[in-house]
Amino acid sequence: MDAVELARQVVATEIEALQGMAARLDGDFAKAIEIIRQARGRLVVVGMGKSGIIGKKIAATLASTGTPSFFVHPGEAFHGDLGMIKPIDVVLMISNSGETEELIRLLPFMEHQKNPVIAMTGKPESTLARYADVLLDVSVPREACNNNLAPTSSTTATLVMGDALAVVLSTLNGFQPEDFARFHPGGSLGRRLLTRVADVMHRGALPFCSKGECFKDVVHTITRGRLGLAIVMDGSVLQGVITDGDIRRAFDRSDDPLRMSAADLMTANPLSIDQQERFSVAEHRMREAKVNSLIVLDEASKVVGVLQIYDLSDQVSA
Repeated sequence: MDAVELARQVVATEIEALQGMAARLDGDFAKAIEIIRQARGRLVVVGMGKSGIIGKKIAATLASTGTPSFFVHPGEAFHGDLGMIKPIDVVLMISNSGETEELIRLLPFMEHQKNPVIAMTGKPESTLARYADVLLDVSVPREACNNNLAPTSSTTATLVMGDALAVVLSTLNGFQPEDFARFHPGGSLGRRLLTRVADVMHRGALPFCSKGECFKDVVHTITRGRLGLAIVMDGSVLQGVITDGDIRRAFDRSDDPLRMSAADLMTANPLSIDQQERFSVAEHRMREAKVNSLIVLDEASKVVGVLQIYDLSDQVSA
């Protein structure tokens, strides 16, 4: 059997495990969600070994999607870190066997503090499962490992169950993209959603012209401005925009385009946006309208800048 076929078998085995887990989801999952939502404290995730590695990812996903959560290593917990767990916290304990010694010996402390315990285990009859307030069954028919030993299908099932918790909680709690961005200010989504148009727009010596300017002067204004457009004004009032495309189209629709004025060339009532609007709104508006530029206005509807589609790309890749 070649490597590709073996890889397909691994993937198929893990998919089968996930399908079986999905079919078993029942009222216990809903109960776990309700316990977490009603808690006054945080969701503390505890796991050892591979379960601990998965637990760290689950805690991180929960925290980034609006459910306050953190990971505690069970070994460190037994040597002082139990002080991190308050009586108002819910504890999610992860152990495929349900008999992991480092976790089991923490159970008396949880009982003393009256912490609700959610068990995520592959053995519904285990010590951890029997003790817990709620059981989330992540059992799998077999590991994807050829020897049925290395945690593969079981860790995938555990991770996906954690994702299910995080996504359901964020959905029920009305978690929005803007909330996600607040927790990810360094990512591209954070930059999109937290950055304001005023932060990235072109400002300063903008390429203004009046409605009566001739063709030659309009082209000169576009060239000087280096934005591929000229902003047509009547005093301080925005009248229209002339783009490179408008100049090219003028040659198609006029026998003598050189005699056309800015008023003849311009697109009236151009799309604009407030300088305090979010970057993400500007991006959506430009892509939806299929335009390359937006005229930026201040609170008094005065033209203060130009935002271009290229600025969006620069901001995302920054």
